[in-house]
Amino acid sequence: VQLQASGGGLVQSGGSLRLSCAASGSISSVHTMGWYRQAPGKQRELVASITTGGRTNYADSAKGRFTISRDNAKNTVYLQMNSLKSEDTAVYYCNYKINPLARGLWGQGTQVTVSS
Repeated sequence: VQLQASGGGLVQSGGSLRLSCAASGSISSVHTMGWYRQAPGKQRELVASITTGGRTNYADSAKGRFTISRDNAKNTVYLQMNSLKSEDTAVYYCNYKINPLARGLWGQGTQVTVSS
């Protein structure tokens, strides 16, 4: 499975961005895709995830501001990020996993920079 992420960029505080992650290859009919982020000097952390059945999971920091969705026909996951804050600045990584407890596969990362 290959993951292609896109949509990062520079935005002012309070602005919005939408990230996309397209999966290709031998994709399982049951899997979870998600977005993680890693800020300089910090560990990578979950932002949001979504199963093929549509069940979502959000970090507390993302609740109410970010929305994860997916188009199963396109094997693409989206992360709509609104009301962005400077602390959202990080490299965002797309993730694909079949086993929820596994590390999964990573996309190449896309930089999100929020200026205050």
